[in-house]
Amino acid sequence: MIHHNCVEEKRSYHHRPGILKWVEVEHELNHHRFQHPHDLVMSLNLNLASIFQESQILLMGSVNGLLYLWQFCGEVSNTYICNPITREYMILPEPQLSKEYYGMISHCFGVGSLTQEYKVIGIFEKRPPQDSTSTRLSPLETKVYTLGTGQWRSLCLLPFYPKEFVGLSLNGHAHWIARDQKIYAFDFEKETFKLFPSPPVETIQESRVHFQNLAVINGCLCQFETFDYQCTMWVMKEYGIKKSWHKEVIIKKSIDWLICQPIYPIDRLNDGTVLMVYHQDKLLIYSPQRKTIEDTGIFYRCVTRMAYRPTFLKLQSFGSERVYVF
Repeated sequence: MIHHNCVEEKRSYHHRPGILKWVEVEHELNHHRFQHPHDLVMSLNLNLASIFQESQILLMGSVNGLLYLWQFCGEVSNTYICNPITREYMILPEPQLSKEYYGMISHCFGVGSLTQEYKVIGIFEKRPPQDSTSTRLSPLETKVYTLGTGQWRSLCLLPFYPKEFVGLSLNGHAHWIARDQKIYAFDFEKETFKLFPSPPVETIQESRVHFQNLAVINGCLCQFETFDYQCTMWVMKEYGIKKSWHKEVIIKKSIDWLICQPIYPIDRLNDGTVLMVYHQDKLLIYSPQRKTIEDTGIFYRCVTRMAYRPTFLKLQSFGSERVYVF
């Protein structure tokens, strides 16, 4: 089986949108291979779109072959949905916010499990009063945008405070790890939030760092935890069942692999090899047979890497949305 892994490579951090590149990873037992970076499956130069020029573009998510892009330039930010196969993209309208709210502090792109409606949920923080000295977190409001409707709708105040800027989409839900280390989920179908079953809380007293992040590996929800000299990966075998959380991977790092930034897993091959991203800079490979971590050296200064499945779904099918072509 071959997975297409979508990679956004940042050649410069100064007013260059970047280039989306695809490589193939073969899921052969006891073997993995990347195609040579100069012989990629496909690439999409975001610099070719005039609207993306003189700005930064981040790849924030992928659902059923559609990419969710976030653009920022100074104080201006925009969100886009793009299909790199058909070379189409659409611009989402800016949500209407009162002056008491900031812009989005977290968001997620997903699809309802029954209606198959594609939606973006945005989380917004309320400005504290100017004379306030309180250290309490400001209340968060949520809005949702359904592709094809042309407008954002207000939902409710958020019952938690997310740690990550982007939620993870799986099984019709968006997932976040909250500051209390619990997982919360948003149902794209019912448009409601709920507390989601979390794996056991793990601590290493002597560790100076403890990062947590979520990932989808082989169709399962995973929680990856990074400590100074150890990484662990919890896998939820049965979605939504707390007892199905299982600690599957424990990576012990040598003294030269002291970690100060989180590691993000993006795929796991049939032989147990784990593909990981370190601090948005390096694409690493962990070999369970050799118990080693290697830097592939394939990409330089990549901002985002994630698994991708192509689709021929045309954005023009989303009703009133205005669609552009690269």
